[in-house]
Amino acid sequence: MLAPLALSLALAVTGDSTLIKNRHLERNQTVASALYAAGLDEATVDSVQGALRAAEFDFKRARPDDQLRFVFRHGQLDLFEYRRSLLKEWQVRRDADRWTGRLKEVERETRVEVVQLQVDSSVWDAAKAAGEKPEIAVTLSDVFAWDIDFYRDVQKGDVMRAVVEKVLAHGKVIDYGRVLAASYKGSTVGNKKSFRYQLPDGTESYFLEDGSSARKTFLKSPLKFAHVTSGFGGRFHPILNYFGAHNGVDYGTPLGTPVWAVADGSVTKAGWDNGGGNMVCVKHVMSFETCYLHLSKIDVKPGQRVAQKDVIGESGSTGLSTGPHLHFGLKRGGVYVNPLGQNFPRADPLPKELLADFRSRTEDVKSQLDAMPVAAH
Repeated sequence: MLAPLALSLALAVTGDSTLIKNRHLERNQTVASALYAAGLDEATVDSVQGALRAAEFDFKRARPDDQLRFVFRHGQLDLFEYRRSLLKEWQVRRDADRWTGRLKEVERETRVEVVQLQVDSSVWDAAKAAGEKPEIAVTLSDVFAWDIDFYRDVQKGDVMRAVVEKVLAHGKVIDYGRVLAASYKGSTVGNKKSFRYQLPDGTESYFLEDGSSARKTFLKSPLKFAHVTSGFGGRFHPILNYFGAHNGVDYGTPLGTPVWAVADGSVTKAGWDNGGGNMVCVKHVMSFETCYLHLSKIDVKPGQRVAQKDVIGESGSTGLSTGPHLHFGLKRGGVYVNPLGQNFPRADPLPKELLADFRSRTEDVKSQLDAMPVAAH
């Protein structure tokens, strides 16, 4: 059986005395030891490392399976390339008696493709099952954040489709761009469709097929993915050891999860509350106020204006708390109401004079969204 280092490719091209070695950084191997293992002498190793430092290469971030490429000409190293990821690639080249290093710009391309996810257990797992990066689940949750709570509302068998931009490097998807159109068919939420459209002022937003805004004044949840651990109403408090009113909803979520403002507004409180720990409260239209308790971090200040989906802090377990979670409270006219029982109005629809342009510009993506998927063979 070949030794790990021997598994790397070494290609000799005798016509021009060129030797190319492609290797991977092994476990517990440093960059310097990998350079020595490739047959470089001490002076060359020092020169290559110096050129990498000048190109802002961080040796502490070197990881197993990082790719190394050596190009030797006439027995001497002429070119060294180090690829840390699909987007991070350094190049060190010999220039007479000098060595120069640079962070190489990796070429990217953007493609528009249709993605379909069928839920078995969660949207996250559905993305992986479809061969997509799990981040697509987060991207699509943003599109439907006004209508779907991605923990409470998602059921087995639900289907989500999207016409989405994929950013590729070296033929592999590295990120997702804009979602041009999306649909959701669910047993709980019914059928939803949203289309991205650029308004005359240059801003982009999502609209339904009839031109209604997909955006509502309030989001369904202050977290992208979280489950309700305690609902609104009476409950037994595990720390205070009594049964009393629970003026909000508790979401179970890992420590440090970003918490976003569910609506535009102005911060009325951002600081310590004895029972609620680190707490942020935001005043909204229609005499609504929202409060976010037990935060590990606060990212806003009193008096600051925030927009819907702005991150106001991170979930934690401060104050009277038995573990990491977010307590979310909603007041109307100074009285607590059940956040899960509200049906908020949508934002303004498209003006009638823009409807024809909206339908024309979204016609192609609508056809892609509605097309039957090709059956797998």
